[in-house]
Amino acid sequence: MSFLEPGRLWLLLVIPVLVGAYALLQRRKSSYAVRFTNMALLDTVAPRRMNWRQHCAVGLALLTLAFGIMLLAQPSKVVRVPASVVSSFTVVLVLDVSLSMAATDVAPSRIVAAEEAAKDFLAQLPSNFKAALVQFAGEASLVVPPTTEHAEVAAALDGLELGERTATGEGIYASLDVIQHELGAVEKDASGHVPGLVVMLSDGYRTAGRNQNEAARSAKEQGVRIHTVAVGTPSGVVSAQGDMIRVPVKTDELEEISRISGGEAYVASTPDDLLEAYEAVGNQLVYTTERRDATADYLPWLVLMSVLSTIAGLFVASRWP
Repeated sequence: MSFLEPGRLWLLLVIPVLVGAYALLQRRKSSYAVRFTNMALLDTVAPRRMNWRQHCAVGLALLTLAFGIMLLAQPSKVVRVPASVVSSFTVVLVLDVSLSMAATDVAPSRIVAAEEAAKDFLAQLPSNFKAALVQFAGEASLVVPPTTEHAEVAAALDGLELGERTATGEGIYASLDVIQHELGAVEKDASGHVPGLVVMLSDGYRTAGRNQNEAARSAKEQGVRIHTVAVGTPSGVVSAQGDMIRVPVKTDELEEISRISGGEAYVASTPDDLLEAYEAVGNQLVYTTERRDATADYLPWLVLMSVLSTIAGLFVASRWP
């Protein structure tokens, strides 16, 4: 159990003090009782049959006190919070614009299908979320910095141009720089994440730049999840100088990126698959997690323990047989 005010748990030290005081009083009572030689009078002063009832009543009272102190420390719980009340969240779209994205195995082409699905995704983002656009081929670059003007990011998608080579790792590092610059030294939430994530679309075939798995580890350390969408099929081809070159999708490389960073991996072999992948990511953005006070959840138990403790006290005080 986690507490919002754990320092108050030091008050629990009063419990062993009270237990010691109770034990001392019992010893003094016994010492006082043995002074009487009349056994009938001794039984009246210190009836043994009452001891177990007294101990139970005192034990219940101490348990109630300990439970009350724990509630004073404010136990907490992780709850899902609607995205609309989150003050800041940044989503970085990272698009692979390498020449292999021109393959038409996903109609009308990998890149066009990816751009259209990205526009639908942007249209579903909460208005208070910031979106950014990063592209990568042989190197990565920021196209649109984080903004709540999602239409601006959608418009920039139409202006992307394909280039040689695929530097997947550079695309990740560029995205992490964007989130770091936007969020600064923001604290991680209860699940170990910052209010920002990366959504990467690629066919997964790295040919340049830094290793993408190392980049994914950096994302993990920073609390940034990377959701990947593998666009294409094993039969993808592109035309280069009259030759047809096979460019099969590399789903395993993208899945490894997501696994390392703590994100989800999706495979899109059709435009509908792309839409479903974006919808799945969007559903995860509808809520975020937050640690909140859970004291009210335990108050009924405190009331019940208090009632039982009171009944036990009355039971002993009345000396019922």
